[in-house]
Amino acid sequence: MKQGIHPDNYRLVVFKDMSNGETMLVRSCAPSKDTIQHEDGNEYPLVKLEISSSSHPFFTGKMQLVDTAGRIDKFKSRYGKNLKK
Repeated sequence: MKQGIHPDNYRLVVFKDMSNGETMLVRSCAPSKDTIQHEDGNEYPLVKLEISSSSHPFFTGKMQLVDTAGRIDKFKSRYGKNLKK
């Protein structure tokens, strides 16, 4: 491993999958302004994820629709006329 290129500010961080609400406590140096109280009662920095291995169809084996910020509605309103044909 090269010296001096890796960050040295690793700490415990909670990653939360916003599509299913699952949380994971891991060591990371990811920046975060939010905090959350974890299951152990301590408060940790929070990093929000749109999708993770607990909700991704490849890992779960089932398809589920994750609509973030109304992207599907925007698509349907933009191209809906052509889809009806």
